Amino acid sequence: MRTVALLAYDGAQVLDLMGPAEVFYVADQLAGGGIYGVHIVSADGRDTVSASGLRMGVASSLDELDGPIDTFLIPGTPHWARLMEDEPLLAVLRSGAARARRVAAVCAGAFLLGSVGLLEGRRATTHWLFLDDLAERFPATTVERNPIFVGDGRVFTCAGVTAGIDLALALVEADHGPDLTRQVAQFLVVFMQRPGGQTQFSVRMRTQPPARSPLREILDAIVADPAGDHRVAVLSERAGFSERHLARVFLRELGITPTRYVEQVRVEAARMLLEASDAPLDTIARRAGMSSTEALRRSFTREMGTTPHAYRQRFRTTGVAEGTV
Repeated sequence: MRTVALLAYDGAQVLDLMGPAEVFYVADQLAGGGIYGVHIVSADGRDTVSASGLRMGVASSLDELDGPIDTFLIPGTPHWARLMEDEPLLAVLRSGAARARRVAAVCAGAFLLGSVGLLEGRRATTHWLFLDDLAERFPATTVERNPIFVGDGRVFTCAGVTAGIDLALALVEADHGPDLTRQVAQFLVVFMQRPGGQTQFSVRMRTQPPARSPLREILDAIVADPAGDHRVAVLSERAGFSERHLARVFLRELGITPTRYVEQVRVEAARMLLEASDAPLDTIARRAGMSSTEALRRSFTREMGTTPHAYRQRFRTTGVAEGTV
């Protein structure tokens, strides 16, 4: 029986807490009981009120929870800047972390971990909106800007809100393997297979041009039909620019060339097809706009750091690395 303690406090985001709690609870139920004991605790044993005003009932105070803690989880909060100075809350966090085998923070809960020194010299991530703040406040921390979740030693951090479910699934998989985790994901009607290294953003979200940019319609058209004819000459004609000027606008507003952007969109389309189907690689290459399976392999490996086949196999799990949890 692994004890999972989730720390409720006034101003926490309710889904950051309840999402992971449901993952561990459902895992225990599907396994027939006896693998996880899930406890929502607070500093003083009293109920708390979430950021959205929802009252969160707790089982006890942290001090009243007997025995060792396997997993200690801290939800995020929109009030992280103020709560970083809340010494009673930080004292409870220190106490729980000292008793736990591993510590996890969801979203802006990373700031609370950093406030008690748990991110010192570690890699970490948080919600995309707060990445710069995390890097500024904790310069001794290596802030990972793309992953959904990051594990460094016994400390885990993740992106915003629903990423807490991804992280909890990865922790369950590390404890009990992919079969049980897949059952949990199916029961909760969520994806098990978002690997921890998957970016928080789609290509279109990562490459947002200015609001009045002449590129916006072109970018949308590429995303809408990755397999379409998106040669530089064709894009130039659509935009009414010379090819040279089109390249300058892409570099100025997106930081990449038109060819590179099209390749990234096509790799993303291939990734989604690999995740969602068992179609052969030549079919996926054609649907994603690649000229051949070899072209797919080259582009996919360049963008993703792994082959399409290896990615598909990895996608059968949460993608958590062995030995990190």
